[in-house]
Amino acid sequence: MPKTFEAGAPDEGAPAQGAPDQGYAVSVHNLWKSFGEQVAVAGIDLELPAGRFIGLVGPNGAGKTTTLSMVTGLLRPDDGTVLITGHDVWTDPVAVKSRIGVLPEGLRLFERLSGRELLAYTGRLRGLPGAEVDKRAAQLLDVLDLSAAQNKLVVDYSTGMRKKIGLAAALLHNPEVLFLDEPFEGVDPVSAQVIRGVLERYTRSGATVVFSSHVMELVESLCDWVAVMAAGRIVAQGPLADVRGEASSLQDAFLSLVGATERGGQDLDWLGGAR
Repeated sequence: MPKTFEAGAPDEGAPAQGAPDQGYAVSVHNLWKSFGEQVAVAGIDLELPAGRFIGLVGPNGAGKTTTLSMVTGLLRPDDGTVLITGHDVWTDPVAVKSRIGVLPEGLRLFERLSGRELLAYTGRLRGLPGAEVDKRAAQLLDVLDLSAAQNKLVVDYSTGMRKKIGLAAALLHNPEVLFLDEPFEGVDPVSAQVIRGVLERYTRSGATVVFSSHVMELVESLCDWVAVMAAGRIVAQGPLADVRGEASSLQDAFLSLVGATERGGQDLDWLGGAR
């Protein structure tokens, strides 16, 4: 069976709240967020190990985007703490933001800049020397197959190109932890393969990738560590093999963990019948 535990209770052996967590890229303790009467994230605890490719998975509305927004400092939680490489996101934001890269869902870019100009602007905002920014930008544009479009305005980029230039901007300062929200959504297979190759190379260097998705096949092929979220709670977390347990696939384990039921249209007896 997949590894499960009561949501809101820290894993056995978890460090005290607010303590620096050795070996963890991200430590989340008792994180809550509500929008009016709707509880989006209900007191979750997460310990994400450093140097791993980590998937945060769950059905639509599970709270994945809200969680990543709080973890990366884009949304203030109602309660709880978030440490990234031992630094508190809300009391030490400058130290945290220098160590992370973020590619949020629905990323808004400076669309009237070209791809090359966007990277130059981003790098200088990060305080990198101009020559170093130019060198890294050229390399990223080449690896991500954007060199031919580097002087094209971002507003004219396709969805896949926008994802790739957003990824380049997130990687430009060589962050320790990279957060990606649905990075493959709406991306063509060629662009997806390019993005995948870059991310795999990045994690091999010892960096950490945390990305959200509801596509289990993708997570199973990419990740070695997984957290499963449902209804604002963490229902399982750990190495991929542990979360999958005795199930034949992560998809089957996921369906069991989130309490999915077989609803194959048995009530739609009129569908496809004689007209």
